[in-house]
Amino acid sequence: MEKSLRIAVLIKQVPATENVKIDPETGVMIREGLEVEVNPLDLHAIEEAVRIKEKVSAHATAVTMGPPSAEKAARYAIAMGCDEGVVVTDRTFAGSDTLATANVLAETLRKLGGFDLVLAGERATDGETGQVGPAVGSFLGIPVLTYVSKLEIQGDRALVQRAVEGGHERLSAPIPALAVVVKEINVPRLCTLGGKLKAKKAAIRVLTFEDLGLPRERVGLAGSPTKVVKVGYPQVTRKGRKVSVAGDFDGAMTELERFLADAGMTGMPAFSSGGTKEANL
Repeated sequence: MEKSLRIAVLIKQVPATENVKIDPETGVMIREGLEVEVNPLDLHAIEEAVRIKEKVSAHATAVTMGPPSAEKAARYAIAMGCDEGVVVTDRTFAGSDTLATANVLAETLRKLGGFDLVLAGERATDGETGQVGPAVGSFLGIPVLTYVSKLEIQGDRALVQRAVEGGHERLSAPIPALAVVVKEINVPRLCTLGGKLKAKKAAIRVLTFEDLGLPRERVGLAGSPTKVVKVGYPQVTRKGRKVSVAGDFDGAMTELERFLADAGMTGMPAFSSGGTKEANL
């Protein structure tokens, strides 16, 4: 009997907006009150897991770390075609940077019994670091394949095509392995009604700090060597003057020349009367 391939898909719930704020005291993103969604780039990892399931005997588990509301992301992955969802949540994990997050996720995969293939999106839209996926593979001690634009499992090896500057390269690695996929790998499917009904009924497994048994100093803020020490928001200010032409075009051009001279923009070509009726300074 053919052995079923065990696939884990690392996903994240992110704000469905670019209007995010950082707590100036803790340096942690303020997530309360924000509309959330599955990280768009993680959808390609989910889709690839489902496509592999359609070709070979496989079981796909979506794994996400976050607040209890991250259950919504796990259910969305099931609606797309994953078999089950796992949410890792605990107040102890709050404020985790990429290293602490990868530590928790790697231990979660061990706790779940290990996997033949781990898939992750290229990066999360709320952090843009692209560090968690490769770090998880490093903690697990398995081959890490990045920028994967094509993926095929043949026996006990993963064959991939990587998107690199100037073209592509082909690699193979023994499984278990971790593949970080890029959006060119596929087009994520829409959830079907049957998938949504399955996701609604699915039992989502929840793991906490106590379940993983990690040292407290390796998770959350305590286990995060990178810290946000200062938060600042750019102030965009523009000062200008609007001069309307009411039959005095030459007067308006004189005002414009004076404005440019005050700004130190000398040596400008001379202006002549023409058909322009309004000048914005």
